[in-house]
Amino acid sequence: MHRLTILCAAFAAALCASLPARAEGERAGDFDYYVLALSWTPSWCAHEGDARDAEQCAPEQGHGFTLHGLWPQYEAGWPSFCRTAERDPTRRQTGAMADIMGSGGLAWYQWKKHGRCSGLDPDAYFDAARRAYDGIARPEVLRALPRAMDIPPEVVEAAFLEANPALKPDGITITCRAGRLQEAQICLTRDLQPRTCGEDVRRDCGARTVLVPPIR
Repeated sequence: MHRLTILCAAFAAALCASLPARAEGERAGDFDYYVLALSWTPSWCAHEGDARDAEQCAPEQGHGFTLHGLWPQYEAGWPSFCRTAERDPTRRQTGAMADIMGSGGLAWYQWKKHGRCSGLDPDAYFDAARRAYDGIARPEVLRALPRAMDIPPEVVEAAFLEANPALKPDGITITCRAGRLQEAQICLTRDLQPRTCGEDVRRDCGARTVLVPPIR
């Protein structure tokens, strides 16, 4: 019995060592690159937003790929809820991000979990997030969908690659959730230039097709 306990403990240690680091409270500014996460808003509304009566899900809002966040990343794993001497943003600062993030509440949460890890103050972090978002062309073909359609994830990726010649296939990941298109995650240097993603980020949706709801 004692031997079995030792073996189980050794197995658990080996398993934990193989997983990406996900500790919390790391030192701000200590990271390798960014992940720009772009959420397909119609899918988020179908999963969560409609039930919350979220403003960005109202008819005629016209949100397609909105900014989920700009996430500091390690080559393996990521920091979160970092220690920083920078003050937290004001409601005005977070509210100013609602046009590309959907709500000031999301901007506040993203600052707490990811923005503090950038080592930047709120103005500089939100400016970087906006520049990263503006620097990636979102495929117009998805905005023009007349109805919900089943589309292979690789077609969504190809649309991003065509719209952004500087992007490479190993620098973008398409994710899905409950059969719907969820996000495009794009890897950027600290200077916001396209780069290769770490292995733990390169995990594309494994579905043959995903449902892509149209813009409202």
